[in-house]
Amino acid sequence: MKFHLKSLLYLSVTLLPTLAFAQDPLENALQLPTEKSTVKATFKAPKLINIQTNETIYKNELDFRVDHRFGDIAGRAGGIKNFFGLDQSTDIRIGFEYGISDRLSVSLARAKGAGVVTQLYEGNLKYRLLEQTSDDKVPVSVTLFGSTTVSAAKASTDPTAANAFNEFKDRLTYVVQAVIARKFNSNLSLLMMPSYIHRNFTVFGDQNDMLALSVGGRIKITKRMAFVADYTIPFRDKNQEAYLESTFDTKYYKTLGAGLEFETGGHIFHLNFTNATAIQESQFITDTNTSWLKGQYRWGFSIARRFSFDKKKAK
Repeated sequence: MKFHLKSLLYLSVTLLPTLAFAQDPLENALQLPTEKSTVKATFKAPKLINIQTNETIYKNELDFRVDHRFGDIAGRAGGIKNFFGLDQSTDIRIGFEYGISDRLSVSLARAKGAGVVTQLYEGNLKYRLLEQTSDDKVPVSVTLFGSTTVSAAKASTDPTAANAFNEFKDRLTYVVQAVIARKFNSNLSLLMMPSYIHRNFTVFGDQNDMLALSVGGRIKITKRMAFVADYTIPFRDKNQEAYLESTFDTKYYKTLGAGLEFETGGHIFHLNFTNATAIQESQFITDTNTSWLKGQYRWGFSIARRFSFDKKKAK
């Protein structure tokens, strides 16, 4: 009995360390692979100031958004006589975006429009193609955006005007974009976005097809406030640009926007400044003819409110 007890104690002391070291490989072998997580809230809203972000509306959610642009703050059209642009409105847009799924959202909007092509109705689709993962195996998010805009403005009798519509198809404009975004940490998100715009009808001598490149970013300042900015470069044909400038005395500029973003519960509020007079992609990319250097920048704001129709989330 003593022999067996001593043997048992000896075996226990000898084998326990071996079993302990062998436990980790065994557990690793039996452990199920962890599911990779996607990076959420790269940006807080579907738009920055002028441009789209990679964010879509989740399934059964509705995003109601109002964008407003005032007149020039400075320059010839600005100053105290127009209360630094607050007496004027260059564009207003009201839109609804609904989540068909967590990756696909659809939107309908109505905008005043800038310039002579006004009374704009817009329909668009937005689809999350790729989502950034926390392990960086997918380092960026990619979202596709496409829109169709139709103008209901009265056709001009001037054949050289941008709204001298002869047929319904002349009123249509198409935009296709790819938003490539990355959230570097909780304080910094950046994006790059190539765009293609096709206008069925333009002012005489302008181009129907145009490419553009946009960049933008968000820097968190406090828990509820962030600095946001975006910049868009349209690639115009130099000969056509020179013709428009000499014939119509119209010069086109790149668009720059900067402002503050405030998150207040279910609301996202933007207070911004930009030289773009138009809000929709079909216009601000192709037709921005105002310059920061000439005081032709304006105050604007946007406010968005999101509603959920998911019964599970509502509970």
